Amino acid sequence: MSLSPKTTVFVVLCFLFGLAPYFTRATTDELQARCDSHSFNNGKHFRSCVDLPVLDSFLHFSYVRETGVLEVAYRHINVESSRWIAWGINPTSKGMSGSQTLLAYRNSTSGIMRVYTSSIKGYSPTLQEGPLSFRVLQLSGEYLNGEMTIFATIVLPSNITVVNHLWQDGPLKEGDRLGMHAMSGDHLKSTATLDLLSGQVTTSKAANDNMLLVKNIHGLVNAVCWGIFMPIGVIAARYMRTYKGLDPMWFYIHIIFQTTGYFGGLLGGLGTAIYMAKHTGMRSTPHTVIGIFLFALGFLQILAFKARPDKEHKYKKYWNWYHHITGYVVIVLSVYNIYKGLAILQPGSSWKIAYTTIIGVIGMFATVMEVLQFKSRWGGLCCKESENLEADQTVSTNV
Repeated sequence: MSLSPKTTVFVVLCFLFGLAPYFTRATTDELQARCDSHSFNNGKHFRSCVDLPVLDSFLHFSYVRETGVLEVAYRHINVESSRWIAWGINPTSKGMSGSQTLLAYRNSTSGIMRVYTSSIKGYSPTLQEGPLSFRVLQLSGEYLNGEMTIFATIVLPSNITVVNHLWQDGPLKEGDRLGMHAMSGDHLKSTATLDLLSGQVTTSKAANDNMLLVKNIHGLVNAVCWGIFMPIGVIAARYMRTYKGLDPMWFYIHIIFQTTGYFGGLLGGLGTAIYMAKHTGMRSTPHTVIGIFLFALGFLQILAFKARPDKEHKYKKYWNWYHHITGYVVIVLSVYNIYKGLAILQPGSSWKIAYTTIIGVIGMFATVMEVLQFKSRWGGLCCKESENLEADQTVSTNV
């Protein structure tokens, strides 16, 4: 049965009117999230507002250039009550160090908001309460329906029109201690310059992209040098030396891979680490501590090589024990630290799969060689124990 044109139009209009409330509700929710249509429960109004590019954040502000009085409301949506938020101005640079910060969190016991100021002097801050380099006239906060807001009135030096500002959020630990914010993704992009007159926000995209490139180079260089070259060098020394025809080739291969791994990691890995520490701060994370420890062990191996005794020297056995044990510790810590680095960098699953495949093949090859050389490597020890046992039995019989 075919419908007449009038009936078809009527059905379509009914369908559209039925869906209209859903479209209206979605549009309203989206507009309420945006700063230009948001209304505060305390009745505050601001002349300007900015949708910040990351971390679901918005900045509302009113600025009087002549007096330097800046009223702000930093609003973070889609945030849990078990997290803290922060917004600050850095009067000296574009990084975190030197920023004058407003922080807020919801007390886990009383549910009351705590808002305070903290002047950040380094890249490992404790975020303790302290005065700022400019006056703060009013400071308060609220948490409603998954939105946490900081209200403040501050006094900047007069005639300032552009400021470097940054914003952040992180977890609350036991006892309402402020935990470290994430060190990847949007948490490394939450900085920009703000024009207080026009409201224009300019993000340092080029700097963020450059830092991401440096981090990728750091991860790639260390994965290749410490996580691939070092194990290959150890395998060459352990399994090639048992074949007389490969002597002294195994020794040169061992030296080449170990030296390339160490100095490649030193120049590329440590060099990029120093660059990142200079621009984002040195943090005493397990990944950093293990990395420094590995470079120290590698340097000790170089010194030990210089002090290597002759084959017939009475201390040669003890030197071998030290050299081998230190080498195996370096391999284990290197592989572990590479996975720690991948967890921090979060480059994508393909990186982790690729490295796991490579180190798995190396491990499988070592296992196969260990099985094939078991008799030649450990057979002598077993035979020696058997001979000693037979000798003991012979002595007992003669007695």
